[in-house]
Amino acid sequence: MADVPFLIVLVCVVGTVVNTKGVKKATVYWDATQKTVLLKEGLLDKAGDAYGYFNDSLISTGWGVLEIRAGYGKKPQLDEITYFLAGYLEGFLCAQQMYDHYANIYPQILRDPKVLPALKEFMAKQDAWSRQQVKLNKSSDPLWKHTGFILAQMDGLQAGAADWAKRMGKKPLSLFEIQFLNAAGDMLDLVPALVPGVKVYRKPYMEPPMGHCSALIKVLPGYENLLFAHSTWYTYAATMRIFKHWDFKISEPHTATGKLSFSSYPGTLVSLDDFYLLGSGLMMIQTTNSIFNNSLYSYITPSTLLAWQRVRLAHALAHNGIEWAKIFTRFNSGTYNNQYMVLDTSKVSLGSSIEDGALIIVEQIPGLVEYSDQTQTLRRGYWPSYNVPFHQKIYSLSGYEKMWRDYGNVFSYDLCPRAMIFRRDQGNVTDLASLKHIMRYNDYKHDPYSKGDPCNSICCRNDLLKDHASPDGCDDTKVADILMAQKFVSEALNGPTTEGGLPPFSWDQFNSTVHQGLPPIYNYTFIKMQPALFTP
Repeated sequence: MADVPFLIVLVCVVGTVVNTKGVKKATVYWDATQKTVLLKEGLLDKAGDAYGYFNDSLISTGWGVLEIRAGYGKKPQLDEITYFLAGYLEGFLCAQQMYDHYANIYPQILRDPKVLPALKEFMAKQDAWSRQQVKLNKSSDPLWKHTGFILAQMDGLQAGAADWAKRMGKKPLSLFEIQFLNAAGDMLDLVPALVPGVKVYRKPYMEPPMGHCSALIKVLPGYENLLFAHSTWYTYAATMRIFKHWDFKISEPHTATGKLSFSSYPGTLVSLDDFYLLGSGLMMIQTTNSIFNNSLYSYITPSTLLAWQRVRLAHALAHNGIEWAKIFTRFNSGTYNNQYMVLDTSKVSLGSSIEDGALIIVEQIPGLVEYSDQTQTLRRGYWPSYNVPFHQKIYSLSGYEKMWRDYGNVFSYDLCPRAMIFRRDQGNVTDLASLKHIMRYNDYKHDPYSKGDPCNSICCRNDLLKDHASPDGCDDTKVADILMAQKFVSEALNGPTTEGGLPPFSWDQFNSTVHQGLPPIYNYTFIKMQPALFTP
């Protein structure tokens, strides 16, 4: 573990490993004297050091659901132990899904075997550097104290999954494999930075390639409500989804919150989409931008914190959007370069006012993080996001300006297809139903802005391309309004859109793509996501 010096943790399991579909419950207890973990299956003990459940409902609803509470036991534990036990419990409950998800996304991200040695070396150096910084600085800097917590949680995740694997006769997942699951977004930039010329998954159907995801924040005309939504664009091989609710009781005095609900994946200690509801009153969504100026990759070094780690740190320590941006800026890895939209719900008074600082836009490239208060734009009605940088310096340095000159308006912030569709249709968004509609929208056969391309729309269906279809595109949608967010409530749908009569996606046409444990066909509806073990 990160802050518990290299312990050999022994685990005792009471009961048998459940390998059937359905709800798995468990509680873990920490023996500080023996430095051992005791796990009891089938039990939700509020006096335990960590307890929770995993509902393996992917096939029936499109989502698994995981909920974990940690740090509420009879005997107060070190925060490092709380995070380790939370990670351990998640690893044990979701181990099978972690194996499946890794098998599915590995061939999508690492398509060239010569990348692996360089990637393993980088990840090992980055991990060693991070742990050394924790040892040196945790007593003086809350950022490093909380970095230690995150690393402890990752260590617990590996330990819990390994214990399950031992009982199932499987080879345990290595630390690199756990790192891989969490840094899947960072890999989009790490792979081309480490081995120039090697392609990584990033919209292979587009030449030149672009990023993924669509997002919208919408304010109704009289401030009657504020709604927000996110639709992920990625490979359909990554649709083994888990919606997670965490409630960690943390004693570290700089902590803003230990409560969060978010869309996620097996073995992933972040969202990666992203879609977060936080106990601090913040919520965050993001869309990914591309790096077309490869000279920026010279800034990438293992002596930094990866994007997934800095997102977690900002969530834990920030009380407002500007704080979030400043924390996220520190030790920028230059990997997984996104536009982050941080909404502070405490600055929104429905029917009355939206204070400055309600919406902070944060954008990252290697060597630079830029952020600004865009509340005034939000007051005018909406903020859209669609994989084109907003800040002019980020836009220019990352290479979008040159791409616009070379390839046209598909790289324009104002006139790319999704910008025009959002501008045209956002006025029709008045409630959750209409928000869902726009975020699932795809009428590529008739919409003049789509020009016959199923990915020139809000919710891409690349599998419907006639000549070079592939199983990727818009593969989920999450929605909420401000009142829902304050209760950790949202609605989520997993799978490609069927809006406008589009056919449900089936793996039958794409069996050469590894899709272990995934549904054979996707025709799901929105389902409500709400924690059952804790309240705001």
